Amino acid sequence: MNEKSLKQAQSTVEEIYRAESRRVLATLIRLLGDFDTAEEALHEAFMAATEQWPQNGIPTNPRAWLVSTGRFKAIDSIRRRARYDASLRELAKHSETITDDVQEQEDEHLQDDRLRLVFTCCHPALKPEARLALTLREVCGLTTEEIARAFLTKPATVAQRIVRAKNKIRDARIPYEVPTALELPARLDTVLHAIYLVFNEGYSASFGTALTRADLSGEAIRLGRLLTQLLPEPEVMGLLALMLLHESRRAARTSATGDLVLLEQQDRSLWNGELISEGIALLERTLAARRIGPYTLQAAIAAVHAEASDAARTDWAQIVALYDLLLQVEPSPIVELNRAVAVAMRDGPIKGLELIDALLMRGELTDYHLIHAARADLCRRIGKKEEACASYRNALALTKQEPERRFLERRLAAL
Repeated sequence: MNEKSLKQAQSTVEEIYRAESRRVLATLIRLLGDFDTAEEALHEAFMAATEQWPQNGIPTNPRAWLVSTGRFKAIDSIRRRARYDASLRELAKHSETITDDVQEQEDEHLQDDRLRLVFTCCHPALKPEARLALTLREVCGLTTEEIARAFLTKPATVAQRIVRAKNKIRDARIPYEVPTALELPARLDTVLHAIYLVFNEGYSASFGTALTRADLSGEAIRLGRLLTQLLPEPEVMGLLALMLLHESRRAARTSATGDLVLLEQQDRSLWNGELISEGIALLERTLAARRIGPYTLQAAIAAVHAEASDAARTDWAQIVALYDLLLQVEPSPIVELNRAVAVAMRDGPIKGLELIDALLMRGELTDYHLIHAARADLCRRIGKKEEACASYRNALALTKQEPERRFLERRLAAL
């Protein structure tokens, strides 16, 4: 194989890793019955692909090849270790009884391995914070740093939660399955929260060179669709509507050079009309059920933006009213911050600044870069240049995402 073909094959392996590695892992966990063994098998399979595919060519079904290779390598490893470790003998027996049926089984309902994995990670036997951390790590492949960012906590804390959760699943023999119809509602809140966090990381990456991660937001939407088919409850549809409405803006959120474009400056002709229509239709179904939860309210806020022909026509009074309802249903400092920004748009920057300063005085969001960025913008708009500069510097010290950093640096330089 010549050098060009070799590089193309290696590039293909990397692309498949980005696109398929979490699906392969989910299937390996089902087949092998153990998180750590499946993760080791995943890496072994991709190492084998790196060595073999450039020589032998890309297989017709790369995902099935990876699952099959990973499984056989895991079984060989388990057999060797089981000779000396009695605790591994049962795992070896389990792995060997599974048939090698790894062809596509896209049932898109109960047979979806990643949906099974979500529910396993969100089992009620695990602590709530552990469920979310494990889901984000295993289902979506987020690093501990990315998860820590989502939780506003330390990476070491996240790592401990993940290890304990895996141990609990192993020791308690938690089944790898979608719960029955009777069990499903009790398990749903954590699953929805996990999917919501996955989407958020995809919609606005916590750090890195790109503003968004289409792979994560796309996967969250796919899981949302599966859940809607499985359990068309109002909040399930509300979450899917919310994700679709936000996702509709993706093409307009960055410039050709990858720089951040604020909502009021976006070219709305780039917004995806099909996603907006689908999201609003789901929202109307949800509102008709008269059981309105936090995801439905957030979807309603997104719909107000989507239905405005331009930024100047946005109904900020309705958005503030929706945030008032959201604070009653699910109070949080992040919701308060978003409401403060909406109040600034409705009543002027001074009113919004008062609310943001009150939030900062409480000390709950002092390490959150967006509150400092919002404060800086409001100070800039009312001519408080020194305070604006100080807040922009605070935001810059906390942000870990390059497009946001460049945006904040430009604003600071302009002052």
